[in-house]
Amino acid sequence: MKKLSIHYQLFLTFSILLAVFSGRLQAGEISVDVLDSAGAPIENAVVYAEPENKVALTTAPAVIEQRGKQFNPLVSVVQTGSEITFPNFDSVRHHVYSFSPAKTFELKLYAGVPASPVKFDKAGTVVLGCNIHDFMLAFIEVVDTPYFAKTGKTGKVVLHDLPNGNYTLKAWHYALAKEKEIFEKPITVKGSEVATVNLTLKPFLIPVRK
Repeated sequence: MKKLSIHYQLFLTFSILLAVFSGRLQAGEISVDVLDSAGAPIENAVVYAEPENKVALTTAPAVIEQRGKQFNPLVSVVQTGSEITFPNFDSVRHHVYSFSPAKTFELKLYAGVPASPVKFDKAGTVVLGCNIHDFMLAFIEVVDTPYFAKTGKTGKVVLHDLPNGNYTLKAWHYALAKEKEIFEKPITVKGSEVATVNLTLKPFLIPVRK
């Protein structure tokens, strides 16, 4: 087989780089501010963009630990099909469960790390509890899209690397005034887009043990 000429090699390399760069030009991002009715930023809101046409999901393992008789993190977001492990770092045993339609399961009274993770194979909201400690509570939002994020104290998120096209922008928070309510807004990505999401929340206290 003949060796490629230096000119052809350079042309081939340039063509590949150009193709990669062109692909990046076709991707955009959505910058989102999540605010309450008074204009204050909302923490622990899940924001995600569902494409008009389904895309392949990439599952990744996640961990929700029990420490100080609390679940950590309080809110998690994973793609459909992901597995979550629930290690117990407390000196007491816990009984983790969920009766949510998106995932019903039980990890009966245990200490340490369960033998197998739990697979979350249906999109929706999953509420976690402990059958021994009623004050323990956590939430999992399972989404059918790779474009998602969770707000911090600033209420801001940026969804990166979205191919240009039509999406439904969605936002969820555990304290939404109406049960099972999800904010929805159609949005078209053509480069960088900016959106503001306003959520009406009800008082919702998460017990914190000191």
